Amino acid sequence: QAPLVESGGRSVEGGGSLRLSCVASANTYSSYCLGWFRQRPGEEREGVAFIDSDGYWNYADSVKGRFTISKDDAKRTLYLQMNSVNVQDTALYTCASLRSIGSSCFYEAIDAGRGTQVTVSS
Repeated sequence: QAPLVESGGRSVEGGGSLRLSCVASANTYSSYCLGWFRQRPGEEREGVAFIDSDGYWNYADSVKGRFTISKDDAKRTLYLQMNSVNVQDTALYTCASLRSIGSSCFYEAIDAGRGTQVTVSS
């Protein structure tokens, strides 16, 4: 089984909503930190949100108040609910297990999926 497989990306109009899903292998899902990255065309990958096993989450300033990260342990699935999207959210979204030191998570991918494309039209 691939460590991480994303789905849910699609074309959406500005102001709309969508939810991304990421199914993880058992080994990868046991990681302390899981998160989402995105990469816009011509730009470097950036961290969007992460959640740790204690339920603590963190968001990039650009998505605070609009995106929500969550997970379903029974399904070994990580989610990213995206509301009030805008054209700047157009990107390839990738889920990943992240490096951690103690209870701190870092936007450094250990395992990552291939991504799912989100395209927002104005």
